Amino acid sequence: MGNQSGRQQIDTDIKEALLKNDQHLVGAKIQEYLDEEQNVSLNIAETGSGKSSFVNAFRGIDNEDEKAAPTGSVETTMEVTPYPHPNYPNVTIWDLPGIGSIKYPTAKYLKKVGFEKFDFFIIISADRFKENDVKLAKEIQKTKKKFYFVRSKIDHNVRDEERSQRDFNEKRTLIQIRNNCIQGLQDQELQSPQVFLVSSFDLKLYDFPKLVETLKQELPELKKDAFLLAMPNISLDMIKEKKKAFQAKVKYWAMLSAAVGGVPVPGVSAAVDIALLVAVVTRYVLGFGLDIPSLKRMANYSGVPYEELKKVIKSTLIATGVTSELLVTLLSQFSTLGLLRAAEEGCKFIPILGIPVSMGLSFTFTYSSLNMILDILAEDAERVFTRVCS
Repeated sequence: MGNQSGRQQIDTDIKEALLKNDQHLVGAKIQEYLDEEQNVSLNIAETGSGKSSFVNAFRGIDNEDEKAAPTGSVETTMEVTPYPHPNYPNVTIWDLPGIGSIKYPTAKYLKKVGFEKFDFFIIISADRFKENDVKLAKEIQKTKKKFYFVRSKIDHNVRDEERSQRDFNEKRTLIQIRNNCIQGLQDQELQSPQVFLVSSFDLKLYDFPKLVETLKQELPELKKDAFLLAMPNISLDMIKEKKKAFQAKVKYWAMLSAAVGGVPVPGVSAAVDIALLVAVVTRYVLGFGLDIPSLKRMANYSGVPYEELKKVIKSTLIATGVTSELLVTLLSQFSTLGLLRAAEEGCKFIPILGIPVSMGLSFTFTYSSLNMILDILAEDAERVFTRVCS
């Protein structure tokens, strides 16, 4: 059910359950949607030269990180090697060995690497695309899967050109490199190749944002969200997109809260709501890269000291991790939310109408709380990004 029609079907099922006043079914359907969204997998295959640095940059980690793909001047990948995302283990980048070797001959390459599990392929080259790259692209075409050419180390090329040309123009240089790559691929009878120029040293530069946008447009809906949230924050726009993706799910969490809010036992709804908020806010922190391990990786990757990144963060949820105590303390600062919670518990004792009113108040409490916290964390992510870029 990993597509837009599947999501619409769950929306329909939830509405029908609400019309029937089937509280248990409402909760079950919402949980089904949330579990599916959380467990969706995304498998990205990368092959070519200079790919290990790109694998690491894609996951937002430094080449020296203990979880980094090994880099070197010679081909280091001899086997199909998975590199799970540090925050989203269901998102995996697979480092593939080169095509055309004795162990991985062209005719059997895709079968031997297990092409069925990959959502798309990225073919990388640090200089020019070779005959084997084209052979692989043609084999992938036969499977109807997507593939993209990435020309890496563009920052090196630009620097070299700047040193050697008196009338250097970066835009003109990039156009020439891209056109040369496309022409070289077309000369080998590959039609309409998509070529993206990137620097693994700084993904904000050149074509990486365009590559991300292309992948988002061509992935199924649920995989699109998984891809977006796993991406490093390469722009303020990306942070805003992540916030938008999280906002789209707030209503489901709030409806799940409302379903629990109908339980006529004092204290149950409040306890479940706080546990739910901890789980969701933890997702926000990870998605924005604001957890401590992510901040330390960002510090290593960007060269900005970790303590400097911490200084620009205003939320207390970052320093020690998201806990129920911290959330209760944070939410208690907003009197409206406290009144909603008190009213919800009180309504349960009102005959007949008490439970429906309580469910509505539970929805409003969770909906308002999540949106408020989401605003706070998105602003922190923007401050961190601005500090890294300053």
